[in-house]
Amino acid sequence: MDTQLSKAALTTRLAKACIPFREIADLPLSGLMRRIGDARVVMIGESSHGTSEFYETRARITRALIERGHFSFVAIEGDWPDASRIDHYVRHKEYPASEWTAFARFPTWMWRNEEVRRFVDWLRGWNSTHAMPTRVAFHGLDLYSLYTSIHEVIRFLRDHDPVTANQAMHRYQCLLPYRDDPIEYARSAIQPGFRSCENAILETLRTLYEHHRQLEAHDGERVFDMLQNANLVASAEEYYRTMFFSENNAWNLRDTHMFATLERLLAHYGEGSRGIVWAHNSHVGDSDATDMGRRGEFNIGRLARARFGNQMFNIGFGTDTGTVAAASDWGARMEIKSVRPALPGSYERLFHDSGIERALLPLRHGDPELIYHLRHQYLQRAIGVIYRPQTERQSHYYHASLPDQFDEFVWFDRTQAVTPLTTTAIKGMPDTYPFGV
Repeated sequence: MDTQLSKAALTTRLAKACIPFREIADLPLSGLMRRIGDARVVMIGESSHGTSEFYETRARITRALIERGHFSFVAIEGDWPDASRIDHYVRHKEYPASEWTAFARFPTWMWRNEEVRRFVDWLRGWNSTHAMPTRVAFHGLDLYSLYTSIHEVIRFLRDHDPVTANQAMHRYQCLLPYRDDPIEYARSAIQPGFRSCENAILETLRTLYEHHRQLEAHDGERVFDMLQNANLVASAEEYYRTMFFSENNAWNLRDTHMFATLERLLAHYGEGSRGIVWAHNSHVGDSDATDMGRRGEFNIGRLARARFGNQMFNIGFGTDTGTVAAASDWGARMEIKSVRPALPGSYERLFHDSGIERALLPLRHGDPELIYHLRHQYLQRAIGVIYRPQTERQSHYYHASLPDQFDEFVWFDRTQAVTPLTTTAIKGMPDTYPFGV
């Protein structure tokens, strides 16, 4: 296997190794479930944040995992308080939900879409037939909800420990001048004489952990929720404070927070608990197999692989052309954009040239010779909430080794954009409905 196959021979072998399917409803799940086995953590990616087929397939795989084996939670690349709104709904919790609408900030379409809604409603239905201890939870891993998390910490403490609530309020005051735009905290951090909020935030976190045993007498689940919000505040403060000192450091801090949250979730749900993670390919694929690793960046996929070994199974996605929901700049309006055909020299072009329209490709348990040849690095595309076709090579491609990133790969030659939720779509829903109007 020392000689690299010709492109024609490689695409032919790739086509033979792929497991095709016609519709998402017909996914060849039995074989995939066997390949996943008893993995404790299953990470399911996406190569864009705005592609319907990725969301629908991820939900279909997740449903099968939940139906066939006990999983404790689904954890998404989204903020903890927003996901808690959904968790409250899908687990039929009795205490009042937070008053805001989940995922109402940019980029709203990433989680407020029809594809996610259908899964949320399915999960609520699934949980309705199970007792609370065995219901599947829904959580967020990300750290962008700085001020919402502060609000949630104070809200809980006011009800159960007013003295500590006042202490926390006093210490969090340091961050309040930046409430309208946390990036201003990052800009201030590089100025001479900057007054950091780090010590006050960490002191609050220490106090809460010192008191958590007493607080758990009220409601252990809500205390866990409060402590996660407090941890998020500490991580977010460090993230914004160091953002402009090192781009790599900001990425690493974010994924470290997401991994720490995953570990806390597994510890919270106890020995034998299992979790499913929904996040972008760039987070769940092993960063050591990409340009990220060469830049000194790591991600939750790398950290999970180091921690769980083969007890972690990750799935990547890819597409050639179609449409995607994305913005041109951060904070700009969502557009339905045409996805350009994949560049020569990319994995996406290789799959397209194989003639396969929709397929699963086993990588951990696949054709050894094909895996060997796919391990030679190719370009790979990543579209986040921003898509800039005019600078596609610079903005959206990186070098990677597909078999070293993922255990399985899902291919769609042509895809379409997600369908964002509209107010008419959610009229008449109960007050507990997490997306609101």
